[in-house]
Amino acid sequence: MYTFIVNPAAGNGYALKIQQQIEEVMQQGGIAYEMLHTSAPEHAMELAKEASAKEGCQGVIAVGGDGTAYEVACGLMETGVPMGIIPAGTGNDFIKTVNIPKKPMEALEHILQGKPRPVDVGRLNQRMFLNVCGTGFDEQTLEYTLAAKKYARGILPYMIGLFRAIFSYNPVHVAFTADGETQERDVLLCSIANGRFIGGGIPVCPDAKPDDGLLDMVIVETKPRWKIPFYLPGLMMGKIDKFKITTHKRCREMTIISKGMRLNVDGEILAMDRADFSVMPGKLMLYW
Repeated sequence: MYTFIVNPAAGNGYALKIQQQIEEVMQQGGIAYEMLHTSAPEHAMELAKEASAKEGCQGVIAVGGDGTAYEVACGLMETGVPMGIIPAGTGNDFIKTVNIPKKPMEALEHILQGKPRPVDVGRLNQRMFLNVCGTGFDEQTLEYTLAAKKYARGILPYMIGLFRAIFSYNPVHVAFTADGETQERDVLLCSIANGRFIGGGIPVCPDAKPDDGLLDMVIVETKPRWKIPFYLPGLMMGKIDKFKITTHKRCREMTIISKGMRLNVDGEILAMDRADFSVMPGKLMLYW
């Protein structure tokens, strides 16, 4: 039996429309399933964990955006039960890295006909993450994006957040450690990536691989506010590593220290002064 965990709020109600289409396919195919709805933050985590303990569970499927996928993944850690993702949220960034079809019904077919494979999971202090964590311009853009999501879908909220952040951005001072080497500087952006994309499809770390047993750190040195727009075309085209102001490191453990830091963690903003990152290779089974 497959368990579908639907976030009714995802995509401003789009997930509920997708639910109806999923049910038609499952019923027509005579495939056993159950459909569950989330009702509060972290509810998807609880539902996933409960579903994984049921006899005959073939997979737990997140129907929503990156936040729903993250919570379901948390619930399935250490269970060995495979996870599937049917994109029905606003950004759906992680699926782009693992090549899950962006059309929901194609994603469903991908799950029903495919076999799960292991994927890496990142650890941040005492919690996990699937996609990307970042501070600086990334986090400030997200704050404006979350406000825009109330009335827009797709990449539009991120574009609104991006351009609003340009006019209000302030650099972030960080000390970061990777491979035992510590550096300190003002940065425009500092991202730790398991996946490649943020902001509805912006390739912040185009070389990241979610099954290589490593995390990617991307540091972009700060520039005057008026110069930021000149870097945006290169960022959108996946050429961030080509910037002279970019540092790219790949390793198993990293640390970022910044007093009063606000960190974008898979689309959720968290406050902390220190962030310790590590990778958990192949920790999650995923249909991808």
